[in-house]
Amino acid sequence: MREQVEIGRGRSAHRSYTFDDLDIVPSRRTRSSSAVSTAWQLDAYRFDLPLLTHPTDAVVSPATAIRVGELGGLGVLNAEGLWARHAEADKALAEIVARAADDPAAALVELQRLHAAPVQPDLVTEALNQVRGAGVTLAARVSPQHARELTPALLSAGVEILVVQGTIISAEHVGGEDESDGPLDLEDFIESLDIPVVAGGVGDYRTAMHLMRTGAAGVIVGYGQSASTSTDDVLGIGVPMATALVDAAAARRDYLDETGGRYVHVIADGGMATSGDMAKAIACGADAIMLGEQLAAADEAPGGGWYWTSAAAHPNLPRSSVVGVAQRGCDLAAVLRGPAPQADGTVNLFGALRRAMAKTGYSDLKEFQRVGLSVRR
Repeated sequence: MREQVEIGRGRSAHRSYTFDDLDIVPSRRTRSSSAVSTAWQLDAYRFDLPLLTHPTDAVVSPATAIRVGELGGLGVLNAEGLWARHAEADKALAEIVARAADDPAAALVELQRLHAAPVQPDLVTEALNQVRGAGVTLAARVSPQHARELTPALLSAGVEILVVQGTIISAEHVGGEDESDGPLDLEDFIESLDIPVVAGGVGDYRTAMHLMRTGAAGVIVGYGQSASTSTDDVLGIGVPMATALVDAAAARRDYLDETGGRYVHVIADGGMATSGDMAKAIACGADAIMLGEQLAAADEAPGGGWYWTSAAAHPNLPRSSVVGVAQRGCDLAAVLRGPAPQADGTVNLFGALRRAMAKTGYSDLKEFQRVGLSVRR
């Protein structure tokens, strides 16, 4: 039972932890980095890096999705983003970047305006065909609100992994009068598909367990918390990532027992600024990492040094700003695999993860989930 703290007369709260509250504890064994594997497999798809990109236009274009795939990760294209709405998405992005340089608030308004254009299935297909033609695994993100209407076009385009992602997602949604088609029944939706579905984000044991029971192949923990996000400020909702991951990992273990062996992957999204935070995320039970802001610093990033999440484009209540990201003169290959020109944990992210695993004596990701942790306070 998680520790309860009294916050006032008759009211208590769970004590929770961020990655900054934790340290990884060395073990009695070390090993060579060359004897460590960071490989990860989701369903039939194997990746050299336990990486999914956060599905934002600031990071993922067809070209960068291809490059991430070539480097061993999984690029996830936003099927409701600019490449799905505008034939000249590059020009639309250039306009956002130009506005942001003068006034980031104006860039957010421009982002909302551009997303007011309808999603065009033929543009989505065109963007996805570019990725598929490169021979890397093809993945796309849809929101729960539009999953039913957009997924047929994605399947026709050859999408191999579908990501159903919102800021906060549940297996049970009570609809309002404006939802004429009814809410998405995630279990029925997933059962109707022949491809693996990754769903999220969640922040607690119970919701993670519910999503696992829908048949999802992976559950996203978190909502991409970064310098650009404001969900906690706007909605007051959030769970520190270390605790959220440990709780989701507990749900994974209990669901494995409940089903007699069905394993659901836990994917960490947010709360990670450095490679050390990534290592702690795996240590807390994550199978893979979803990165956004870290990749926005790469030379190839479509955002050109600016970052936002898909929640920025909400027409009535955006929960992400357009923020500047320090450019480091590094391409995606260096950001992910090195070499690192500085010692701040923002470049050679997965080389650092490999080194953390080696320094604590673990040979693969599943073993590393058992590493010791200490609390700083």
